[in-house]
Amino acid sequence: MNTLRPCGCKGVRTCLTCEQNFNIEKPSVQQQFQQLESWSYCTKCEAFYPGWDTQAVQAAHSDHTLTDSLALPGIYVQEQFLSAAEGKQLIADLDDLPWDISQSGRRKQNYGPKTNFKKRRLQLGSFQGFPAATRYVQQRFESVPLLRDFQTIEQCSLEYEPSKGASIDPHVDDCWIWGERVVTVNCLGDAVLTLNLYDQKLAGKYNLDLVPDYENHLLEPLLTQEQLAAYKGKVLRIPMNNLSLIVLYGPARYQFEHSVLREDVTERRVCIAYREFTPMYIDGIDKDKGQLVRDNVNWTIKSN
Repeated sequence: MNTLRPCGCKGVRTCLTCEQNFNIEKPSVQQQFQQLESWSYCTKCEAFYPGWDTQAVQAAHSDHTLTDSLALPGIYVQEQFLSAAEGKQLIADLDDLPWDISQSGRRKQNYGPKTNFKKRRLQLGSFQGFPAATRYVQQRFESVPLLRDFQTIEQCSLEYEPSKGASIDPHVDDCWIWGERVVTVNCLGDAVLTLNLYDQKLAGKYNLDLVPDYENHLLEPLLTQEQLAAYKGKVLRIPMNNLSLIVLYGPARYQFEHSVLREDVTERRVCIAYREFTPMYIDGIDKDKGQLVRDNVNWTIKSN
């Protein structure tokens, strides 16, 4: 099943449609994770506490103590980054733009350069800028100290529909082209981001072998193997509430895989993911290639 299926899935990526039509049995990632010790993030404490249910852990905030918590550097969550009115209008504006089918039951709207992660090739492709209706979202990053120098190179709207069994499997965002800060703005619906410690057995997977080349530029230093031992056998859960902003960086971005489980998508969910360049495309050896893309950053794409 390595060919592209009508639903958009390919290889090990599946949705409910192709699982039914092609009799594909997909192992439950949730069941695998629930065999581990589960911890959920309290956005008020900015730390993890025991439990799988993120809502229950949030509700127990007044009972939390630091001695019972687990910290992980490289997580930033801002509730109500968008207002309810902004979220409603943003969804309407996105739905006025064409959606493309994607893998694992998702749809997407991708605005950015053409990338080949395996061959490490960057091309401008059809990139002509970002939707005008979303400009204020990027501009609002200036109000977040962690993002004040963030320059968006790719903006990708992602839709998760529970009727399709939409999800995204555990992964680390590519490390050759996409920079440290992985930014998500949640525009519609609640969900959960699940993190698991990445066991780096495959050399070169996710292009993680390039991280040492720019590790000294990271905003948050990576954890030592001794420090990472505290997370073995654990699964970490971060609530992705509607209208919130989430940023992964440092250890949370590079040393953990993240995923959105099918079971955590109980209503239509739409988010916008933002990516920046790695240092070599900003002021390093590939600066000129990066500049070709930056020269095309604008907000001229209009809704229908």
